[in-house]
Amino acid sequence: MSHTALEPRPSAAARSVRSSAIRDLLAVTERPDILGLAGGLPATELIPVDRIAAATTAALNDPSSLQYTVSAGTGVARAAIGRHEDVPADHVLVTHGSQQALSLLATALVDPGDVVVVDDPVYVGARQAFEAVRADIRGLPLTPTGIDTELLERWCRAGLRPRVVHSVATFHNPGGVSADAARRRHLAELADAYGFWVVDDDPYGRLRFRGEDSGPIRRHGERVISLGSASKILAPALRVGWLLAPPPVVATVERLRQSADLCGSTLTQSVTAALLDDREWLAGHLTDLRMAYRDRATALVDALRAELPHDTEISDPDGGMFCWLRIPGLDATACLATAAEQGVAFVPGPAFAVERDLSDCLRVSYATLDPDTLRIAAARLGRAVAVSRGRRAGSAAARPR
Repeated sequence: MSHTALEPRPSAAARSVRSSAIRDLLAVTERPDILGLAGGLPATELIPVDRIAAATTAALNDPSSLQYTVSAGTGVARAAIGRHEDVPADHVLVTHGSQQALSLLATALVDPGDVVVVDDPVYVGARQAFEAVRADIRGLPLTPTGIDTELLERWCRAGLRPRVVHSVATFHNPGGVSADAARRRHLAELADAYGFWVVDDDPYGRLRFRGEDSGPIRRHGERVISLGSASKILAPALRVGWLLAPPPVVATVERLRQSADLCGSTLTQSVTAALLDDREWLAGHLTDLRMAYRDRATALVDALRAELPHDTEISDPDGGMFCWLRIPGLDATACLATAAEQGVAFVPGPAFAVERDLSDCLRVSYATLDPDTLRIAAARLGRAVAVSRGRRAGSAAARPR
């Protein structure tokens, strides 16, 4: 039998989902000669291996930690996450990473053709989740102070009726910026006025190393669903995420979750709960993470300013894992091959585009590499950009006028 005969006929949902450029790029970053600025991976050496091992050993002393649990998550985990996020336990649903929470929410709240507004540039996982339910996705331009709520209000006044507005309001992926307090409040007010749900996707909020925290959007309204994760502060392999929402939303998503995987891992939920509840240890661990990422962000941003063209625009993050660059005259997609030749990888801006032209933009992450290695990566990127812009300028000059 030929392999062609075994190829499935993709459903409409499968056909609507584009592959993630970031996932595809991870294969490139595994090459030993490539310094990876592409993936948003936490630093492996900063994962608290010994503390996780101790919590796992303790959890295994109770055989029930290896049994099935309820679909909403163990009571211990829901209570611990509730304390961590300052919400009641019945507002918590524990998921297999926050991406599962987003996927389940898309299915729970959005019918085909419903309007979903996302940041532009967009977090790719959000676009995929809403593409899978065949939403009508609209891109709202990101500003230096977060999502453009003034433009969103004009759209709503003109008749647009979103079902959901999704935003990474704190340390945006990929944009690196955060929404200020006024925009957070305005977004919640618009949700109340026009009846849409806000999904505040917040995996990076605990990684602030500069500036003041504007607080979660849910403080400003009842139509806000928050997503969180243990991946960026503890370990991705725990695969523990959560959504925070009014109990009726939690109940709806819980029913859908039963068709996806029945329940999460009782073991990793027990481990995560123990670590979140160890307040003194967690506070010290988060301080260490923040200082390490501060040093890495400073090293990368300073090196990029020295190595890249003078007209480069570089976001200067106050936390999280990402910097967003705009380099006028650069074809970022074409530059990626040159960068690989120089031994560095990034994500081209078009991978995050909804409606905007982001061809001269790119995302880099400072989280994975140490400061000295980041300086080397910046120098390699500078050489790649110089070669790519030179080629493009030469091609333009060679074209007949």
